[in-house]
Amino acid sequence: MGDIYDVVCIGRVGVDIYPTQIGVPLEDVTSFGKFLGGSATNVSVAVARYGHRSAIITKTGNDPFGRFVRAKLTALGVSTDFVGTDPWLPTPVTFCEIFPPDDFPLYFYRYPQAPDLRIQVTDLPLREIAEAGVYWATLTGLSAEPSRQAHLAAWRVRDRKALTVLDLDYRPMFWKTEAEASRHAEIALSHCTVALGNREECRIAVGETDPHRAAKALLERGIELAVVKQGPKGVLAMTADEEVEVPPVTVKVVNGLGAGDSFGGAVCHGLLNGWDLHRTLRFANAAGALVASRLECSTAMPTEAEVEALLQERGV
Repeated sequence: MGDIYDVVCIGRVGVDIYPTQIGVPLEDVTSFGKFLGGSATNVSVAVARYGHRSAIITKTGNDPFGRFVRAKLTALGVSTDFVGTDPWLPTPVTFCEIFPPDDFPLYFYRYPQAPDLRIQVTDLPLREIAEAGVYWATLTGLSAEPSRQAHLAAWRVRDRKALTVLDLDYRPMFWKTEAEASRHAEIALSHCTVALGNREECRIAVGETDPHRAAKALLERGIELAVVKQGPKGVLAMTADEEVEVPPVTVKVVNGLGAGDSFGGAVCHGLLNGWDLHRTLRFANAAGALVASRLECSTAMPTEAEVEALLQERGV
């Protein structure tokens, strides 16, 4: 018998190489820090920080960076039981440039393919996926085979259970065309009950950038909770019975990367705790802001006490 997890995530993992010099282009940077990274991985760490039982389904290469990934996941409280090893492909590395407050270009080194896109149906812990409190997947997982078939198999066993979450997570470099991403977003949405994305990601998924129209379009596709991130305008959430809009928590931004994953992990925390939408979004905005105020991503994920302290400090 397997374990029952509060949250099971599937998707990207890798090593983030961030410059320790702010506002310097990569060609001129002389010192870097090495951090655990990958969107779904960041979410799995975020929920673990709140005390939830968390696991990630992913793959690394058989290399030192793969060993680093496993060690960091274990240290951060995330189960590595479903982290596989590809014998041929290297663990992905991602570089970024840091130009606060809003320019953080990413450079993905995932060639010829990332191990996390080599997840196969036979790699899936189907019972744990079916029984998890939250099952979290990203659109990127549908960008290539065999990961695409694995995601579809996981959703079939999940059977559109409550808190089956899709992070719209559109990264154009992983897709041949926007149309291909849009087509697979439609398929993914038909299996999920919660969807989160920014306005650009909503454009890819449902053809709408206006937050209200985008949220309604997601509900029309069977989504029960649609969350649209609006950047400096805050966040909008919509269900069939409720609409909530919450302003952002402003901070001095150091590195905006990972803030969205922190937000997502906090949304999972609120949903698992049965919080109302306003409290959940307020908490998630603050969690995202805390990560944006820090250099790293996964290791910057806050505790509940840190988030509540920021909210109290701001009187939100």
